[in-house]
Amino acid sequence: MERALALVESRQIDAVIVAKLDRLTRSVKDLCSLLELFEKRGVALVSVAESLDTSSAAGRLVITIMAAVSQWEREAIGERTRDAMRHKKSNGQRVGNIAYGFKLAADGEHLEPDPKEQAVLAAIKELRAKRCTLRGIAAELNARGWLTRRASRWRLEHIARVLGPTKSEPKKRALG
Repeated sequence: MERALALVESRQIDAVIVAKLDRLTRSVKDLCSLLELFEKRGVALVSVAESLDTSSAAGRLVITIMAAVSQWEREAIGERTRDAMRHKKSNGQRVGNIAYGFKLAADGEHLEPDPKEQAVLAAIKELRAKRCTLRGIAAELNARGWLTRRASRWRLEHIARVLGPTKSEPKKRALG
């Protein structure tokens, strides 16, 4: 894309040909910016699959409408995915990685508490309530001979991940 834009900027090409419009972008804003740049430089955008050519006003209109539909489709897929994940999570079903302290139930679909990990979680929370540092908590768990889920020694990063974001940190969004 960078190479193609450099060629457009330097007016070394007359047209950019794409197999399909959504392979170029699914953002109306990005497409409009590209179309504006192409128009300023006298470069046409041709989409082979949709038989569209921006060298005409009608072609520019249709290509902009198609980009809007493509962007809507991408956003709708995201919404449906988030809703499905939220629904599964509310029904106690597995969504992505299994949180520390839980394990997959015998049905292979729902989660249930893992007693061993729950005991480690309780110790972590108790130590944190006593104002222990993350490194200090890791050292204490290692001194007790407790290993992580992957059978490695505890490190402050593991403790931070188990505890999740603090109130001062923004929670990272995840779909999985």
